[in-house]
Amino acid sequence: MTKPRLTFEEHTDLGLRLAAIRDELLHMHTQLANAYPRTGLEGVPGRKLNQAREAVDEARCELDHALFREHPRQGETTVYYPHPEDRLSLS
Repeated sequence: MTKPRLTFEEHTDLGLRLAAIRDELLHMHTQLANAYPRTGLEGVPGRKLNQAREAVDEARCELDHALFREHPRQGETTVYYPHPEDRLSLS
């Protein structure tokens, strides 16, 4: 049995949410990098946030590929990589 895949609208919603999460993780990583050493035990939280951001980036990349496979006529790179003025804010 084949799973239904995401609709274009679901991809669009997910893309905006993931971009906002990525931006927030980057902001938190930068905040910690400016407040604590980047190495040793004190640098662990910052490194973990950076790893989380990288994981979100990888998921966005794979979902972008899926979007173009599933919706080739509607697909746009701005779905998973929205312009700054179109991004959601988690703050």
